[in-house]
Amino acid sequence: MDYKLLMGCFVAFVALVNPFQKVFVVTSLQQQFDVRTTRSISVKATFTAFAILLFFLLVGNVVFNYVFRIELFAFQITCGVVLFYNGINGLQKGMFIKLDNNMTMKDIVTVPIALPMIAGPATITAAVTFPAEFGKLFTIISMVAALGINLIFMLYANVIGKVMARYNMMNPLIRIFGLIVATIGVQMVFNGLKSFIASI
Repeated sequence: MDYKLLMGCFVAFVALVNPFQKVFVVTSLQQQFDVRTTRSISVKATFTAFAILLFFLLVGNVVFNYVFRIELFAFQITCGVVLFYNGINGLQKGMFIKLDNNMTMKDIVTVPIALPMIAGPATITAAVTFPAEFGKLFTIISMVAALGINLIFMLYANVIGKVMARYNMMNPLIRIFGLIVATIGVQMVFNGLKSFIASI
């Protein structure tokens, strides 16, 4: 087994999933749900994200090119807009997700938590393209490990959040990460537009 190749794939997936960012997402949810509910959301969203990524890993190229006849850049642009909107919420309101009173846990598990905050355009693109570079087995192992680390951060977001709140770090950091998330969304839109222009 080529451990160096496996480690490279794993590190790339962890960076794309970005577990630290999810602490602020879950902390935002805790303003509207109790800890038990947010943990349930975290677990369900993680399994949903895994199913999405595994699906695209196995049949992503077929789905994009032959079933729906859409290009990857269109998917990047759409998810970039969603991330930009959530980032602006974090920047302006101090929370990434603002729910209507009528919305329930089931309404947010898939969108926007699982998709695009965990299984976003970058991780889906990686799931589609990494098997050619790292092999399908290494890609699946790295994906599972990265999602596992991300889930740990989400489950213990309450503890991490309390430590940061004690030092008055939570609100400023949420707004900073909101700016970063919005910027990532804009970059995804630009990447999608760049791919679109190159395809013309």
